[in-house]
Amino acid sequence: MTMSIKNIWRIFSPFWLLGPIFDKELRVSSRRKRNYVLRFMYIALLSTILFFVWASIVHISGNNLFQASRMALIGQEIIMFIVWFQFCATQIITIIMLSTSISDEIYNKTLGLLMSTPINSFQIVMGKLLSKLLQLILLLVISLPLLAVVRIFGGVPWNFIISSLCLTLTTIIFIGTLSLFFSIFSHKAYVVIIETIITVIVIFVVVPFISIVLHEILDWDRIIHERTFIPAIFQANPYVQFFYNTDRLFSPNSRDAAHFFWYLNCGILAVASIVLIAISTILVRKVALRQATGQIYLSRKKKKRKKDSNVEYQESSTKIRKVKDPPVIWKELRTPMLGKHKKFAMVCIFLTLSLLIFIYWLCARERVLDDPDIHSVFVIAFLIIGTFFTIILTATGITTEKEARSWPILLMTTLDDRQILFGKYIGTIRRLIPVWILLFAHVIIFSLDVVINPLSVIQITILVLWIVTFLFCTGVYFSSCFKHTTTAVIVNFVFAATIWIFAPLLFFILDGFLHISGMQGFAEYYVDTNPFLHAVVIMGANTNTSASSYNWASFSANAFMSTAWMLACLAGYTFIGLIFAWRAKCRFRKNIF
Repeated sequence: MTMSIKNIWRIFSPFWLLGPIFDKELRVSSRRKRNYVLRFMYIALLSTILFFVWASIVHISGNNLFQASRMALIGQEIIMFIVWFQFCATQIITIIMLSTSISDEIYNKTLGLLMSTPINSFQIVMGKLLSKLLQLILLLVISLPLLAVVRIFGGVPWNFIISSLCLTLTTIIFIGTLSLFFSIFSHKAYVVIIETIITVIVIFVVVPFISIVLHEILDWDRIIHERTFIPAIFQANPYVQFFYNTDRLFSPNSRDAAHFFWYLNCGILAVASIVLIAISTILVRKVALRQATGQIYLSRKKKKRKKDSNVEYQESSTKIRKVKDPPVIWKELRTPMLGKHKKFAMVCIFLTLSLLIFIYWLCARERVLDDPDIHSVFVIAFLIIGTFFTIILTATGITTEKEARSWPILLMTTLDDRQILFGKYIGTIRRLIPVWILLFAHVIIFSLDVVINPLSVIQITILVLWIVTFLFCTGVYFSSCFKHTTTAVIVNFVFAATIWIFAPLLFFILDGFLHISGMQGFAEYYVDTNPFLHAVVIMGANTNTSASSYNWASFSANAFMSTAWMLACLAGYTFIGLIFAWRAKCRFRKNIF
């Protein structure tokens, strides 16, 4: 009787889903300092921004009755900020934390050993996923007391808090399973991060956008009405759901928000997560069994290519390949631009170009290609894409050598540190050419079509030059400081976001709160060095062929003075970047391993 009860308990107990992997990950996580640092930084950032939000909402002047009447509005604003902060911040942390969940076991060749134990592939996947999600749930739980206290002010129903937490939780579970799924195929964390972000953008932005455009162009309104079609398209979109859920807080009788149901979105994302977990379990089992048995999967085409390459190698084994250029440059220029996953990269390029052609055709159909705002949107989008890939690729130069154990060998050669640094710079520029060519192609083509002033080509060149140079110097510095590529990429991201997003906001908030003399002027001049503001100002002044006044944040100037300011920014950022590059060169022979 006792044995039957134990067997029944084992079958229906939820603990069999976790297994030893979950227990091991929790024990390791409790010893890692970075998890405590993450919680501290999360609370510090939330508290700091919340303080400025509180200061911008609360007015000291006024009697007690006026202050009491504003408590409900203050509570709504603060809680809205907290839930949106959680919703955005936890997704970023989820993608990063789960980007190496399976790849670490594959790369360290421990996944095959796990299959020789009673642990199954499902427990491996669930243990990795739930152990990381538990750290994220702790971040959500941290803010629950604050939400409960602020709710005392009134104006915020419990339904809003519960629905926001449920939407956040199901979204991070879906994105976490997506990041875990991609980590099976690549051991590079930054590749998994890029693939996850691109997939999320395609699913929740590109597909709905194309669907709505086709609905309007093909006149599907006769088949399904627009009021029914749009909610159906965005029903599975957590970002739209979160927006309308917030809209219900301030406008309870909103007609648009009535068509969206947060619990339906949670169910859809939960089902999608279960499907991804099932697929990941099957793939992990296959990879683990191949690793455990020592098999190397090769298709017939790959076997044929391997035989052909072996024949060519035997025929040319007596020949020595001569290095004509400096060795690092020679090696960087011969590295495949598309990496190992050429087919996947070619598919991504084809889909990207097809989407761009479709968007250009749509803009031409609506006759808005001569609108300065449209060109500003295109240039900002291409600039964000270029900056995103520049931040990632520039921070991988040294860490990839360290992870491949080739960095000590490179330092043992007769090459000095300057040759290594310059070679990495040339290799980075070569890999960034396909990314930045979208921006230059847009500006050059429309300047030939007499829509954009040709002067913008020169100014955009100046802008891209100092962005790439500055981010390369910071990236190579952080790459020399850390052992892992993921850490270097994350720090480079945080650094760029700090100087171009958070610092300007902080200066303006301090000026509005403390009223420091000269703070507003300093903040405006600092914003004028922002690359995205440069792009907006350039396109706003150079569209419709005439170089009109350049409206900067702190001044207005003509084309000559604005170009001089851009050159000054180029010199300033290059100088700061060279300091980072010099410090990186000094660290090349420190912490080699």
